[in-house]
Order: sequence, then structure tokens, then C-alpha cells
Amino acid sequence: MTGKQILQPPSWPRPRGYANGVSARGRMVFVAGMIGWNEEGHVVSDDLAQQARQALANVVAVLAAGGARPEHIVRMTWYVTSKREYVAAYPAIGRAFRDLIGSYDAAMTAVEVTALIEDRAKVEIEATAVVPDQP
Repeated sequence: MTGKQILQPPSWPRPRGYANGVSARGRMVFVAGMIGWNEEGHVVSDDLAQQARQALANVVAVLAAGGARPEHIVRMTWYVTSKREYVAAYPAIGRAFRDLIGSYDAAMTAVEVTALIEDRAKVEIEATAVVPDQP
């Protein structure tokens, strides 16, 4: 994708699983917080990793509806109800992320919260994408 640049101060170590910053030019697409429910509005599992996979799939579906793709993501915010459960699920979440999103070149933040609005939800993911301008 052209128009997207990873911002990495030269003396800093490269972060694992995200970028410190991203610069991009183009049409912006904003994805509201997605949780791990399916098209019928049912939470797919009580397992955080499975919810994360479904939430990522939902992000990809909304991006597609807006004419964007996963490689256009420049920013993601993850809200999780348990830091401990999230950290324990790193391997499965990493697999889901690679399968559905691909690269780890978005600026990301993860925040532990007391609860999410949907009672069974353990993770909510919002994203911003920038579709490059056509030359």
C-alpha cells in the first residue's frame, strides 16, 4: 500500500505486535467497537481468543463495506475485560490477527476495562483505516 509510513524513532527497539506510530494519506474509514458476535448478534464463545477472532472478522467485514482492506488499518484500540486472560491468549490472538489482518503495522493500544456494554463480551476492537488516494 502506498501512502502509509511506519513511524519508528531510530534509537527505539521495534515493538512486537504493533507500530509506535503510522502516517498515512487518503480516505479515512472508521470502524466502531466490534465484539465477538456473529451476524445474528450472538456472542460466539466465552473464550476471549475466539471472541477476538470474531471481533477481528467483524472489523474486516466493516472495512470491506467501506471499500477498505486490513492492510489499510492505521490504528486499533482493544478493550479487554481481563489483562491476565488477554496475555494468556496472546498465541491464539496472534494467529487470528495474522490470519485476518496480516501485518502488525498499525498503531495499537490495549486497555483493561471493568466491563463492556454487552455482558458476555470480553474484548472490543475499534479501528481506523486510511485507503490511499488514487493517483
